[in-house]
Amino acid sequence: MVRLETTPQARGPFWRWAAILEVAPFVSLPVYFSPSDVLMVTAIPLQDAATVEKLRENELEEARVIQGAMLPSRPLHIGSVLISHEFQPVTEVGGDYLDYFELSDGNIGLYVGDVSGKGLPAALYAALAVGTLRGVHKTGQAPARVLSVLNERLHLRGIPGRHTALQYALFFPTTGEMRISSAGMPGPLLIRGACCQGLHVAGIPPGLFPGVSYDEFSLYLEHGDSLLFCSDGLTEARDANDEEFGVEGLQKVCAENATATPLELLEQVFSAIQAFSRGTRQWDDMTAAAFHYE
Repeated sequence: MVRLETTPQARGPFWRWAAILEVAPFVSLPVYFSPSDVLMVTAIPLQDAATVEKLRENELEEARVIQGAMLPSRPLHIGSVLISHEFQPVTEVGGDYLDYFELSDGNIGLYVGDVSGKGLPAALYAALAVGTLRGVHKTGQAPARVLSVLNERLHLRGIPGRHTALQYALFFPTTGEMRISSAGMPGPLLIRGACCQGLHVAGIPPGLFPGVSYDEFSLYLEHGDSLLFCSDGLTEARDANDEEFGVEGLQKVCAENATATPLELLEQVFSAIQAFSRGTRQWDDMTAAAFHYE
């Protein structure tokens, strides 16, 4: 073990540091270092810290790229359906996730999820949820059944302190019917004409308890209708006075942009939240998907 100390004989115009090199329990030898030697030795931990930080940055960047690959690569336009999304994590990676897709029977599925927590641990749990969902939704099962299966599989994992809120929607283009199951998520918001209203579908977030069953909400869309699915990071965005943007703020923006395309609607929503929160930091991941029925 080495410890640094000054000694009387080391003082003077050309004083040196003395390092006591303990080579045995009762044997110690003084070794003298110049100030430049001390600078060199103390710089090593700093270099190691910089290297570790660089490695951490590289790993987070790789995680960000991987998480990005789990998101839809482009907007969806099939028949009369248009879907776009926006994903803004609070750190390099986040616990929000989403996807939308056409099933083999021609129906269209969409989900938005929000894992408890933030950062890399939440992103890893989100990857687990996405992997589980992709193994279930391809079967074309009803939204309530998809949430039940996800709940059972996540609960079996038994990861303490982790669960996920989720909305899953299934749209039937031949009839215009949309079925939605939700657990712990706000909305979704239905935009019809110049009005915007919240559809309240409640449920227990998957991963908390076994044997949970979920309700299913059904509505028939009219041509020109839009829906906004989002995580609570949008409604809980705060301004400098610690006031929340709220569901009301979100409804107002949606109603004012009722005729917008999904991409335009998302741009207006996120711009409004950014203006509202100017001067404050982002508190939570923000994720949204806009669905439009032409």
